[in-house]
Amino acid sequence: MQRLQVKPRRFWRQRVEQMGFGFHSTDIPYWDESICYQFSMEQIEALENATAELWEMCLKAVQAVIDRQLYNLFEIPTWAIPQLEKSWNDDLPSIYGRFDLVYKDGQIKMLEFNADTPTTVFEAGIVQWFWLQDRFPEADQFNSIHEKLIEYWKRLRPHLQQGPLYFTCVQDNIEDFTTVQYMRDCATQAGIDTAFIYIEDIGWNEDQKHFVDMNNQPIGNVFKLYPYEWMLQEDFGRFMIQDSMECIWIEPLWKMILSNKAVLPILWELFPNHPLLLEAYFEPKHLSSYARKPILSREGANIKLVKNAELLEETDGEYGEEGYIYQALFELPEYEGYYPLIGSWIIGQEPAGIGIREADRLITDNKSRFVPHLIR
Repeated sequence: MQRLQVKPRRFWRQRVEQMGFGFHSTDIPYWDESICYQFSMEQIEALENATAELWEMCLKAVQAVIDRQLYNLFEIPTWAIPQLEKSWNDDLPSIYGRFDLVYKDGQIKMLEFNADTPTTVFEAGIVQWFWLQDRFPEADQFNSIHEKLIEYWKRLRPHLQQGPLYFTCVQDNIEDFTTVQYMRDCATQAGIDTAFIYIEDIGWNEDQKHFVDMNNQPIGNVFKLYPYEWMLQEDFGRFMIQDSMECIWIEPLWKMILSNKAVLPILWELFPNHPLLLEAYFEPKHLSSYARKPILSREGANIKLVKNAELLEETDGEYGEEGYIYQALFELPEYEGYYPLIGSWIIGQEPAGIGIREADRLITDNKSRFVPHLIR
């Protein structure tokens, strides 16, 4: 794995904006094609195999949590448990997830799994692919994200209810909107009838007990980019339980378990000393070097890194009241003061490609840059 200096395309801003990538820059650059990371095929195969193995372990962890009724560790409300278990037992449709991996000194370690509302799929699937075609057409890339999304939407199509598949996110968030529209485009290419609605505009028919759109039409299928832990704190959560149409939500409710960092100690308990995992517990125990993470934090918020019992790095934020886990410290590799984190995608049941976020600190947050990669 090498970090390379690369000359950006002359009209790269126009190029990415033509694709619908409107958040490539804010007050700081987000998309950065002045550098890229180069992998060998052997390294990519290791990442692909690791992703497949981690996915299988995660599925076993979900079953273990359900079998042992460990919901209190995840702060999942009791009233939502029957619906969660039903979503698992009925094998409701799930389409994607992103493992955050460290690749360092020949080792691959999982930091966490973004299983409910992962972003950067558009950047990974489309933007970096066209960068590769423009800049290094002779090279390759670990990237079948777009093709696998369309193919898996085709496989899910017979399992959806009648009516359109609605795609939804919050208003005034260009990143979420772009991600949702990209997912919608893939579903449309798969032959699915789709519609878009902001989540704030989804209504509830109290008489008939089902969700409705702005034209008071019933909603039977939804792809959401909105976290379940938020939904269950709102009327949404209660309505999901009452829903007479049993609306299909993608991702399904059982993904709450995998998107929660409380699954990390469960995985370590199920697969102790597994080379892809890091020690993780609900208290520091014997660890003198660890990452303390709130079980529900997002975008690197409220993370504390401790090395040899001394504070190494820390971020602030709004999380922590829900509880923490403690994961053995495994620092990101450093390349000239920059630290790459690999996001490895699972689409359906298969590894599909990677995207890289690069920061100038050990904790990857919402200010970290997305940078492309190549294989050669």
